[in-house]
Amino acid sequence: MSRGIKDKVAIIGMGCSVFGERWDCGSEHLASEAFQEALADASIHKDQIEAVWSGSALDAINVGNSAIPLAMALRLEGIPITRVENMCATGTEALRGAAYAVASGAVDIAMAIGVEKLKDTGYGGLPPATKGTLNDLWFPYGSAPAGFAQLASGYRARYGTPRDVLKRALAHVSWKSHQNGAKNPRAHLRKPIDMDTILNAPIIAEPLGLFDCCGVSDGAACAIVTTPEIARSLGKSDIVTIKALQLSLSAGRESATADWDGSYVRNTRVAASKAYAEAGIKNPRQELSTIEVHDCFSITELVTMEDLGISGDGEAVKDVLDGFYDADGVLPCQIDGGLKCFGHPIAASGLRMAYENYLQLLGRAGDRQLKNVRLGLSHNLGGVPYNGVAAIAIVGRLND
Repeated sequence: MSRGIKDKVAIIGMGCSVFGERWDCGSEHLASEAFQEALADASIHKDQIEAVWSGSALDAINVGNSAIPLAMALRLEGIPITRVENMCATGTEALRGAAYAVASGAVDIAMAIGVEKLKDTGYGGLPPATKGTLNDLWFPYGSAPAGFAQLASGYRARYGTPRDVLKRALAHVSWKSHQNGAKNPRAHLRKPIDMDTILNAPIIAEPLGLFDCCGVSDGAACAIVTTPEIARSLGKSDIVTIKALQLSLSAGRESATADWDGSYVRNTRVAASKAYAEAGIKNPRQELSTIEVHDCFSITELVTMEDLGISGDGEAVKDVLDGFYDADGVLPCQIDGGLKCFGHPIAASGLRMAYENYLQLLGRAGDRQLKNVRLGLSHNLGGVPYNGVAAIAIVGRLND
């Protein structure tokens, strides 16, 4: 029977670029920004890194499907570098590759990095006649806002939630993230937005307005991992380890059968169940300290609270409006601003989320630092609610 990787892999260094419209630099510069911070944090020389998993979905840093340009940009000579892509879970997929390599004993020190310059592709998230270089291949389902707006319709139909109540809950989701993001110097959007502005914004796909949708951005994030024993030998005393790392992909069941009502995301529920079992978590509502979820749209975040088993089915609206997930609430969500404020450079998002949890655990989050952080969860959702991938990473202190 598999035992998972709980506490077998330590994160000894992480880095994150400034996210935004980075017209001033290329993908290689973003990758270097995150890499140099992670390397300094780990207090190792780059020659000690034995293998790398590089996440990239649409970025021009690729030559075909290889990671050769990354090797050149970071001067990573003679080691295996594998380019991975798994839609919006690409960053977490890269982390999974590096973590599994260490847990297996194949290498002592590995690295995961995700970089994306979406602004250069022309991708805008909407389906005009010219959607960007590779968008027809990458997102064959039509408009992302339309796909997730259907999730809102399914949720309302199942629970009978009045439209105005759901709209206020969705607005609160966005309001909360913008309040948090204003305190983060690496976020793309750093301006608090008031509730009236959110509620009265133009509709993109009913009921999702402008501020219910995350933006398009450039960014990179990086993690260096090893065993706890090696971490100690490097002088690390406050050691952050991976408690669980799980992915779940759809095989078409949701769109091919009549047993899914469109009100939740099955992949997230499957991945969450496996992650909690791996981490030994019995009650996520009480045991988790902070969460970073895939808020590509405000409805996605709201539904994810139920899919993660934190809010009961049909209860997320009440929890959101009660401030349960606010910065000063019981379980802060998107304390760094989330996708709403960082945008979503596809391959970087999963690692950027893990980066925030890592900072919180080590007490390095500055003005947004939370108290008594023990376990942090990050969640990605790729594709659309009825066909896609979900990924969950849970991190905490060694033996905590």
